[in-house]
Amino acid sequence: MEAELIPADVRSRLKDLRLQAVRVHGTQGIGQHPSHSRGAGLEFSQYRAYEPGDALRQIDWKLYARSDKFFVREAERESPLTVWLLLDASASMGQVDQVRPHWSRLDAAKGIAACIAELALRQGDRFGLAALQATGLQLLPAGSGPRQRDRLWLALHALSAQGGAAGGEQFNPVWERSTAGDMVVILSDCFDDAIVALAERLAAARREVIVIQLLTAEERDFPFAGGHRFLDVESTTELAGDGKAMRDGFLARFGQALQTLEARLDAAGIRHARHVLDTPLDQPLQHLFGRRVPA
Repeated sequence: MEAELIPADVRSRLKDLRLQAVRVHGTQGIGQHPSHSRGAGLEFSQYRAYEPGDALRQIDWKLYARSDKFFVREAERESPLTVWLLLDASASMGQVDQVRPHWSRLDAAKGIAACIAELALRQGDRFGLAALQATGLQLLPAGSGPRQRDRLWLALHALSAQGGAAGGEQFNPVWERSTAGDMVVILSDCFDDAIVALAERLAAARREVIVIQLLTAEERDFPFAGGHRFLDVESTTELAGDGKAMRDGFLARFGQALQTLEARLDAAGIRHARHVLDTPLDQPLQHLFGRRVPA
């Protein structure tokens, strides 16, 4: 199961990545994310005067040699993060490319979700899953440890792309389970406005929202020539025409739609990346987490 979700070459590249929240909130605990709590951690924060009971190892002895006074080095205490993986499992996520007919958007979303869970596991973070479908929302409550990873893998393998996108009250469990400061990673083609609106609402409610948009290579390149019939799997709308004649118009409209989406996410303060099915599975994660993001 592990090999299916995370290819060996991708797993080898995950070692250099670290999930990091940009927004800082004052939770406490053991993890790898800075909070507003002061204590003994890894990120230096400030000096303060020594007080009875402070550990001697916290005293800056070099500063004592210069000032003849005892000062303690304070650091930002490291705090755990809760990561929610929100997967769009509507019918459009079943789209594939002709050159790789057994690898869908949903398959890529599952693999990326498994990679994020692996990073969270290594960091001691909690992670949970919410699969969004028209038939309802499938929820795996947040947890930590190898057993939680096993539960996540089982839930991911059971998912199939079907129906229209979720919306309205079906999103309520996402609001009830997540809290301010949680990281919410949305994996979707972002073709349904309800998904984008959910991301905006979560960001406004102080969740750390990240959107990873999944596209096919054919959507990026539109390589069709000759007569074709294009089908919207969710609305069953069909459009017939000559691929070569339609190409320029499609690419122009599609490119404009992508720019509009990016501007909308930027305006909401939402980090985002794009994954195309013919690119490495970890590419969006390298873009998002491959370097330290300033707070």
